[in-house]
Amino acid sequence: MDKLRIATRKSALALWQAEHVAARLRAAHAGLVVELVPMTTRGDKILDRPLADIGGKGLFLKELEVAMLEGEADIAVHSLKDVPMDLDGPFELPAILERGDPFDAFVSEKHSDLDALPRGARVGTSSLRRQAQLRARRSDLQVLDLRGNVNTRIARMQAGDYDAIILACAGLERLGLSRFIRHRLDAPSWLPAVAQGAIAIECRIGDAATIDCVRVLDHAVTRTCVEAERAMNRQLHGSCHVPVAAYATLDGGILSLEGLVGSADTGECVRIGEVGRANDPEGLGRLVAAELRLKGADRLLSS
Repeated sequence: MDKLRIATRKSALALWQAEHVAARLRAAHAGLVVELVPMTTRGDKILDRPLADIGGKGLFLKELEVAMLEGEADIAVHSLKDVPMDLDGPFELPAILERGDPFDAFVSEKHSDLDALPRGARVGTSSLRRQAQLRARRSDLQVLDLRGNVNTRIARMQAGDYDAIILACAGLERLGLSRFIRHRLDAPSWLPAVAQGAIAIECRIGDAATIDCVRVLDHAVTRTCVEAERAMNRQLHGSCHVPVAAYATLDGGILSLEGLVGSADTGECVRIGEVGRANDPEGLGRLVAAELRLKGADRLLSS
């Protein structure tokens, strides 16, 4: 293979991720020409409604997948947290890059962390997972919806629309905006989105030349951890319609997984932590999902 075309969204973060993959591939394969095919997805166009109301995060994939099917692109690069648990169509994920910072960032002009916010403070996030954990931690806050790219969200916070906003640390770091991270919301007290911080490469099933080309970027430890998280979410039928969080770590041959299901309305949360074998991330994910259900997750999911 002497040329590879990458379908990507046009947002600054998506372009950074695609350029990062392109640079890694050029470094791995001497003489390989890598081109970006920037596209606007439906998820990028509709910014006045929560994602859960317009079809979920899969809206960020569809146009990119069509480009691959029609021969306009060879691969697509995604934030893995935006990729549905089951791909819709003849696609697979041959490479998952080493995970960046998986946690959320507390971003505020005036306040140092969540606990420093005054009663009734306005906090912006479009994520039901973040809303559930915010309400669990501070039921007195006004949790308000917030859409748009990273720079737009920060600008709205700076304009005074919000006292604080919650963003992904990895996105801020990749855009050179880590100075806005006032406080990291990390495990075990706060859990990230499933596969947050990981970049995935999607391609057509059976495209052997492309798969051989990109597989060099696959990071085994990251794949094991995110497979456990995604298996849990798959068993719970989780999506952006329900507040589900998960975080897996691998230490030697021991895989640990923390899972959470919550209510964005009340802040009620159930959570479970389990350990399993590194060679069976699917099994650990299913186990944590089953235990969450025994603890009452189904009631929260159905609500």
